[in-house]
Amino acid sequence: MRGVPVTSTGIATAVVVVAVSVGAGLVFVSRTANAPTIEPDREYVVEEYPDRIARELDRLAAEPRPVTDSALPPRHLDAEMFPTTLVDRNLIVSGGPPPDGIPAIDDPQFAPAGTIDWLTDTEPVLVLQLDGQVRAYPVQVMMWHEIVNDQTGQVPVTVTYCPLCNSGVAFDPRVGGRVLEFGTSGALYQSALVMYDRQTESLWTHFDGQAVVGTLVGEQLRMVPLSAVSWQDFTVAHPDAPVLTRDTGYERPYGRNPYVGYGQGDGPLTGFVTGESDDRLVPMARVVGVHVQGASGQSFPLAVPTADLAELGIITTRVDGRQVTVWHIPGTVSSLDGQNVADGDDVGATGVFYTDHEAGSLRFTRKGDKFVDEQTGSTWNVLGEAVEGPLAGERLEPVPHVDTFWFAWSAYQPDTTFVQQ
Repeated sequence: MRGVPVTSTGIATAVVVVAVSVGAGLVFVSRTANAPTIEPDREYVVEEYPDRIARELDRLAAEPRPVTDSALPPRHLDAEMFPTTLVDRNLIVSGGPPPDGIPAIDDPQFAPAGTIDWLTDTEPVLVLQLDGQVRAYPVQVMMWHEIVNDQTGQVPVTVTYCPLCNSGVAFDPRVGGRVLEFGTSGALYQSALVMYDRQTESLWTHFDGQAVVGTLVGEQLRMVPLSAVSWQDFTVAHPDAPVLTRDTGYERPYGRNPYVGYGQGDGPLTGFVTGESDDRLVPMARVVGVHVQGASGQSFPLAVPTADLAELGIITTRVDGRQVTVWHIPGTVSSLDGQNVADGDDVGATGVFYTDHEAGSLRFTRKGDKFVDEQTGSTWNVLGEAVEGPLAGERLEPVPHVDTFWFAWSAYQPDTTFVQQ
């Protein structure tokens, strides 16, 4: 290793690499520490030595993969192999763990809601309604795995959760006649989970389900509506529905929060988000990010500040010929505040729906933890299900949405329309 001569006239400062636990992996940061005094005007030789992250990246790049044209980091930086990318490849950065260091759940085990005794009433669960089936994925399990490769009825589905963005998003994983399976790449883009598919090892962004580097670059997964509500709201609506259990095949401290206080901070983890922030809200403000499919077929991104929505209960807007209602009820805690998931602040639950109905464009008022339509007087829960009245048993068409932080939504949807009333 080549040495370089250094002349010093004072006290040396040593750079110490410290491993800091973040989530299920390690992020390496540096700090300074006083080193022994060295003699002025004396020539020393300082050995150039690659830091641990550089050596780890070299190892990962040389490690053989089952897919020869894998884009898993740091291979995604190879512009000759992957000349086309949909995002700046240099902004896909290591989050600490290696690929699959945060293990996806490939064989999810479910149990009836009535048999689950380890969730508190206010804990958040991700609720999926697909192919006539309803099931829940507790956030206290999802935050340690981030991806579940699942199937409801005859329909495959990929359910994802990114703790650093507090965002749950589900996708239909069928692309080009095959069902893709997904894992965690260990990388982040704008502080959000970057997935990879195991068939081609292309990289996909979590917020929009788009392949951004690799052989499948340009492909896009269809988003499947997913709702984050309290355990109590779910069990009242579906007391016998299946729930993802802690029987994952891995030992994890389920119920503990490895990101204590993160949701109450001033901003995301330094170094994982680039570019100027959208100053319409502070970075960690909670928003409901909505993808509206207009009458023209075009998709329109909306952002509804959660604080405004909580105060009003309902915000209704019209986009490209379609009326959309956005709901909020209290009673669901944040998973990112306390030592335990159950100890977070009450941030509430949201629902977003198209209001088109044969009775007309339904308009709603909130009454307690339910919603009542003006046209028929039917009562609806936060999942968009009519539970009383003439329309009992019916369900509103859900709009794909995500409860997340403003920094994340605005980074992925810079042209979003801000909705306030």
